Amino acid sequence: MKADIRIAWILARGSERREWWRISLTVLGALLATGFALAAATIAAVQGQVSIPYVHGLLNHPGERAGVVFTLVLLLVPVLGFLGQCARIGAVHRHRRMAGMRLAGASPAQVRRIAAVEAAFACLAGSSAGFAAFAVLLTVVGHTPPPVAWAGFVVVVLGVPVVAALVSVFALRHVVASPLDHVLRTGPDQRRRAVLASLLAVGLIAVAALLHLSPGGRSMKPLALLVLGLVLLTGAGAIWVTGAFAAFMGRRLTLRAKSPAVLIAASRLAHDPWAAARTHAALLLVTVVGVGFVGVRGVLLTALGEDGYRPVDLAFYTTGIDLAGAAVLIALAISLCGLAVGTAESLATRRRGLAAQAAAGVPHGVLARATLLETALPLAPALLLAGAGGTVVYLAYATLVGGPVPLLPLLVPVTVYAACLLASATSLPLLRRVAHPAELRFT
Repeated sequence: MKADIRIAWILARGSERREWWRISLTVLGALLATGFALAAATIAAVQGQVSIPYVHGLLNHPGERAGVVFTLVLLLVPVLGFLGQCARIGAVHRHRRMAGMRLAGASPAQVRRIAAVEAAFACLAGSSAGFAAFAVLLTVVGHTPPPVAWAGFVVVVLGVPVVAALVSVFALRHVVASPLDHVLRTGPDQRRRAVLASLLAVGLIAVAALLHLSPGGRSMKPLALLVLGLVLLTGAGAIWVTGAFAAFMGRRLTLRAKSPAVLIAASRLAHDPWAAARTHAALLLVTVVGVGFVGVRGVLLTALGEDGYRPVDLAFYTTGIDLAGAAVLIALAISLCGLAVGTAESLATRRRGLAAQAAAGVPHGVLARATLLETALPLAPALLLAGAGGTVVYLAYATLVGGPVPLLPLLVPVTVYAACLLASATSLPLLRRVAHPAELRFT
């Protein structure tokens, strides 16, 4: 193990410019994960009913604090997805290095350990920076956490690199390096994952229905399970629709496309239709939650206004709603960063084909439009389904409380779609560099 750590450290120090981009993004992801986890540990360590002069008393009672902690923990999901996307950057470039270690006598398990330790070094730097920033914030605020919170801080700072290393190894599990410097890339069976997620969602909905029909079951817990089940079911369905529609459009447009950009994008979708599902999974789930949240927010604020709450009392509810909305926006921003990173990884992986197309005379504008179409074509129906799922969630809530049905949530999928295209467009400067005939010398 000592030899593996030493090799990983040497490889991390000797990384070239492409690798330093990956390391920097990994450090950023680890910093975000550490910040969310430290905030959750600090709030969870508060015991009993207290008086905290922030956010209009939202942290004073254990019930509200548990909701805030749960929201912070949920924010770790898109961050881990972002770390997985960062791990895939340069996977094809690094397989030559892995093959060299195999030729030197390293076993496949040892190569995976070295890759995990290499990712852990970057994540340890990010978690340490996150803890330092959090400690400064606690000092400025003047809050002294109890001893149990400090124990949680140690677990977070050391646990984030471990979890991130496991995520990196999981993301690279389908990149198998051989001593002959050959990579076998096998895509995961996204259809099976979508079916399993759908079965889990149906189980949650069934449990929620049984709890609601049972004596004493008319409470918010069955409703929470129902909402969670609907979100998972819609998200799994949207992911499946992304892959299925990408495969269908890829086959159809390959035969009928007249535009060169559409033909290139269709060929890519037909070759690997589930790549879009892997990249868009977090965005689809955030869209479902975002549509449902905007609708529930409109219904709830209307109901609170009709009940005649005083401004002081109303601030307690509006603060909680605003914090939940901020959490959704943060999750959306992280997911968009993951989409941008995934698009850049796709371009880096296909640098040989892109350079060959550029050498054959394909204009850069055609390649740029094809890159955007690879995101736009499969994402449109998936976002439509995700928006429909979120609409069902807030319509169920509006029916339950008897409030009006807002129309603003219908704009959320359109906004997310435009943001996704902008995030995908951030990779176009990289396309100009990799889609250059000179790159054929290095591939």
